[in-house]
Amino acid sequence: MHRQPLLDQLAVYRGSHLSELETVDRFIAFVERCPDCFERSLLEGHVTGSAWIVDDSGVKVLLTHHRKLDCWLQLGGHADGDPDVLAVALKEAREESGLEDFEMPDSRIFDLDIHRIPERKGVPEHWHYDIRYVLHATGSTAYTVSEESHDLRWVTLDELPELTTDESMLRMLEKWRAKIGARSDFPVAAE
Repeated sequence: MHRQPLLDQLAVYRGSHLSELETVDRFIAFVERCPDCFERSLLEGHVTGSAWIVDDSGVKVLLTHHRKLDCWLQLGGHADGDPDVLAVALKEAREESGLEDFEMPDSRIFDLDIHRIPERKGVPEHWHYDIRYVLHATGSTAYTVSEESHDLRWVTLDELPELTTDESMLRMLEKWRAKIGARSDFPVAAE
């Protein structure tokens, strides 16, 4: 089954994120119930892949001021049939930022979120079942703003709450702070 690798990743995530069981169980039920969960044509909702992109220091994250949603978010987009959601997140990161060189400090799911997307241009309101992975930008950090964004910006962890009050963005911020506090390969530099 093409959904099994994602279901396996979700099971691992579920085991280590007990405070998120309601969301994880809802996500798993959706993937199990909908063989076409990776297709944008599934109008009730679909799986998307996103990237929490960090710089060499680990204390800056690249955000997009999303054109359609008019808010600051991580980069990401539709799976369009691809069940390899990590590959989707990497593809979207490259397309939306112009950055090419990334490492994945961890191929496990970093965060997941289920959020409503409003009706727009004849596409009914629907749900995005978003899987988020950490990508470490290893080459040039000079980005290019794509047509999907009003702007891109490298933001320090302390600046992020000034740009957004979105619960899932703040949750990822706290997860990342906890992660880099325990890692020697992302030293916390003075901000």
